[in-house]
Amino acid sequence: MKSKKLVYIPILLIYMMACSSSEPREGETADIPAESDEKALNGLTTAEKGEGWELLFDGESTQGWHNYLEEGITGWKVEGGILYTEGGNGDIVTDREFENFELKVDWKIEDQGNSGVFYYVREATEYPRIHHTGPEFQIIDDDNYPQELMDNQKTGSISDVKAPIAITSKVPGVWNHTRILAKDGYVEHWFNGEKVAEAEMDSPEWKDLVSKSKFADFDYAKVQRGRIGLQDHGNPVAFKNIKIKIL
Repeated sequence: MKSKKLVYIPILLIYMMACSSSEPREGETADIPAESDEKALNGLTTAEKGEGWELLFDGESTQGWHNYLEEGITGWKVEGGILYTEGGNGDIVTDREFENFELKVDWKIEDQGNSGVFYYVREATEYPRIHHTGPEFQIIDDDNYPQELMDNQKTGSISDVKAPIAITSKVPGVWNHTRILAKDGYVEHWFNGEKVAEAEMDSPEWKDLVSKSKFADFDYAKVQRGRIGLQDHGNPVAFKNIKIKIL
């Protein structure tokens, strides 16, 4: 089974190169890809540059990223403008830390896949895993994952803490778009153009939700500043168009 996975992603890279996302039309509620306004893969439009967006992935290298609690990157690859792992290579995080920001990421998983985008990750030896401190935008095959999922474990959720308002994931093998807004303890999860979760991290409701989650005994989201993380949960996953704007 593993050998099939090793072949699958590189073959798809030819297709991925042709699948660039695009900018929203003015007045849209979210940055849904617009076919009539295409932009370069892993590039910034003139408007994005003027708004202060910057690339976290240059499309050619893993510069700016490293394996969690390690130096450099092992196992993750860049090919055809796509950053991907075939599984079993460990989570990666940004070299930089961020506090108030807006993040955009395009991603694709395979059948039964599981991954995530983390933020506010505090990298320290007392935290052996990135989920010990960082909230996660859950990425998972909602319909075919081999274990039964609770709503707060489905795509777009603040993983294991708050369920998404709506389930809007596409089938595995199709590019999806994530947007995360984090400012002064308030966070929004947007998925394929729709806001699917929001939370005030200093609110009684948030503290109650965390107390009932698997993160209750961790320093989870207690510091609202940290690294951005991409999860290798043991399944193939691919990313592109990773952009951030400091707020």
